[in-house]
Amino acid sequence: MKAIGKIYTDFPEKFGIPRQSGLVKQLEGRIILDPPYNVKEAFDGIEEYSYLWILWQFSECIKSDFSPTVRPPKLGGEKRKGVFATRSPFRPNNIGLSCVKLENVTHTKEYGTVLTVSGIDMKNGTPIYDIKPYIAYADCKPDAKSSFADIHKNDKLTVKINDELKVQIPNNKLSALIGILECDPRPAYQNDESRIYGISFANMNIKFKVSNRILTVTDIEK
Repeated sequence: MKAIGKIYTDFPEKFGIPRQSGLVKQLEGRIILDPPYNVKEAFDGIEEYSYLWILWQFSECIKSDFSPTVRPPKLGGEKRKGVFATRSPFRPNNIGLSCVKLENVTHTKEYGTVLTVSGIDMKNGTPIYDIKPYIAYADCKPDAKSSFADIHKNDKLTVKINDELKVQIPNNKLSALIGILECDPRPAYQNDESRIYGISFANMNIKFKVSNRILTVTDIEK
């Protein structure tokens, strides 16, 4: 299997990226495919769908050896689950699957057809393997159970950013940043209230700490 293009996002590093697609709806990315896949004809009719499935490569998590079990971060990094019972990036074929919203389709001279999508959970430059339309009547399963993921689906932090720091954040990135921080980027096994964490997002280094389920942004470096 070979990559057919890449997605370009505001995440230069893994840390801080939402653990699932759709958790932060304001996060956008641009999918640019390589020739000959970027021709207009290959996307004919794609505007008739509101959501897409993206198959991509966990390019930062490639390992030569196979482990049948992994430690999901949401379980505190202590309990093991079978790799096929999780969405761990450490998989035999390192393939990721994301459901994203199609925001815009642009046909350009330089890049060919470019897709703008939202709800992304991918690092900048992530290789793309394939794009398929989301079909609601077949893909939506309201009665599905989701193991430990159901228990933690509403785990969100309260985010506090003072006005002095808030003015340093571009207006079109503020709501996305708050959404990222609400999802608690920290590994579940790290709960040191004195520790200062940092995530790189949209050409900013956001410093923060967490205490009593309240995340406070302490500094922003550019």
